[in-house]
Amino acid sequence: MKITPSARLMYRMITPDDAQLLFELDQDPSVMQYLNGGVPTSMEDIHNRFLPRIASFHNEEKGWGLWHVATKEEHEFIGWILVRPMFYFTEERDDTDMELGWRFKQTTWGQGYATEAALHVATHIEKLNELKSFSAVAAVDNIGSIAVMKKLGMHFVKQDIHTDPTWQTEVVYYTKPLID
Repeated sequence: MKITPSARLMYRMITPDDAQLLFELDQDPSVMQYLNGGVPTSMEDIHNRFLPRIASFHNEEKGWGLWHVATKEEHEFIGWILVRPMFYFTEERDDTDMELGWRFKQTTWGQGYATEAALHVATHIEKLNELKSFSAVAAVDNIGSIAVMKKLGMHFVKQDIHTDPTWQTEVVYYTKPLID
């Protein structure tokens, strides 16, 4: 699957060759604050945990995976957009509800890149899959990500404890049903 550029951004699938970019992004404690309390990710974790997790749900035909996001003008990597079935790593996996996630360099925060990228990627994914909704999860105090969810047209569903092999925290769930 290819995703055409949006107004300011370009997209391609993340590959194992992007390990250094993923590592550099995760070195900023502010970027990692709501994921693990601000601890930078080691290169060992990128190779032994993060890349295998991505590979487990990567499906280029359906657009599932991590989408590398770069600026059109400078071709600079600024972050990524996650697309995978909601609750992928649980028995509640739902292939009709796509989870959107994002992680961007702090220098880009507040410029609308996450919203632009998530909306653009979601529009392309929706064309290839039979979906009922898009959803997202964020730590309860991550007001930046919650603002992006609202800009994407998502609505609050619930607050709960999210447990994942990589983290556990109190989160909010947002979703946007798709109209047939």
